Amino acid sequence: MPLNIKDLTVSSPDIAPLGPIDPRFTLEDGNQVPRISITGVPEGTVEVALICHDPDAPLPNGFTHWVLYGLPAHDVELGPDADAVYRPGPNGAGLTRWAGPQPPARHGLHHYYFWAYALDTVVEGTPNREEFLATYGENVIEQNRLVGVFSNEG
Repeated sequence: MPLNIKDLTVSSPDIAPLGPIDPRFTLEDGNQVPRISITGVPEGTVEVALICHDPDAPLPNGFTHWVLYGLPAHDVELGPDADAVYRPGPNGAGLTRWAGPQPPARHGLHHYYFWAYALDTVVEGTPNREEFLATYGENVIEQNRLVGVFSNEG
């Protein structure tokens, strides 16, 4: 996958860059889907994919919280209905929906990367994160991310 960071931007009115994720978006406290904006989609994009991944999870590949395919090849605002509007793939629990943060108690600060991938092809089916990266890595025109943080110090 070639390095290409230019105009593609991922932002959210609900999550500031490196800001805390509100508990209402966590699995234990409502599991609401955060609003995500993807702008600056480059020319030549056929589809955009979004993946939320926590590399701090105490698992060999971290934990994938959200996989979403079929986003349009232009600027888009994702809302709470994103799982119904687009094509969710399996998260780390094998479910095809948003699964908000739920780090182990006293495991420290976790980082949640919302990666947007502008692709020059359509994603077939609903691969998990690892399958997507292995299969479509060479089809990424541009990528960028928003990172939020959460800690379950209770």
